[in-house]
Amino acid sequence: MEQQFQQEHSGHSGTPQDPPKKQKNEAIEWLKAIVIAVALVLLIRWIFFAPFIVDGPSMQPNFHTGERIIVNKILYDVRQPEHGEVIVFHVPSEGRDFIKRVIGVPGDTVKVEGDTITVNGNVVDETYIKEAVDEKHNNNELYNTEANFPNEQFQDGKVPEGHVFVLGDNRSNSTDSRRIGFVPFEDIVGRADLVFWPLKDMKFVSH
Repeated sequence: MEQQFQQEHSGHSGTPQDPPKKQKNEAIEWLKAIVIAVALVLLIRWIFFAPFIVDGPSMQPNFHTGERIIVNKILYDVRQPEHGEVIVFHVPSEGRDFIKRVIGVPGDTVKVEGDTITVNGNVVDETYIKEAVDEKHNNNELYNTEANFPNEQFQDGKVPEGHVFVLGDNRSNSTDSRRIGFVPFEDIVGRADLVFWPLKDMKFVSH
């Protein structure tokens, strides 16, 4: 009887220890899940997307200093940039990244004369800056007072293979292909897809 009581007592005393052990295992599993989730987020961000902060007025009125943008890094691994897309690219001579709009793609012949842009002889309908251009014209002013293209520095208006011609939306205050030349594909970080900060300005980027 004494041996039986000891066995029963031993079995009873082990029961209260099970819940803490179970809770510990659950906590470890949750911790693992969180670590994996964070790792996946960082991996996805590193491989597929990148944040970019707008710095300067070159893309006004559509983008403003301090806005945070999500850049799609893999799109141009699948296809080439297209007309009207807003891209982020690295400028080695400046040691930093720029954000501009694609106006010409490989094989295009681009001409910028004042506020008129032609690609392969056809006038580009720039709906994304129409209001700003019209406002200047209503005051008998040019929207683009910065530079034309081709120019003394870049005399060939044909976009070479593996390059794009880009302009800032704010034509009178933009360092773009009129000044730095054609942008090689390998310097392109990706396409600007989403403005996520400030929250009041959150929007998908129109291309």
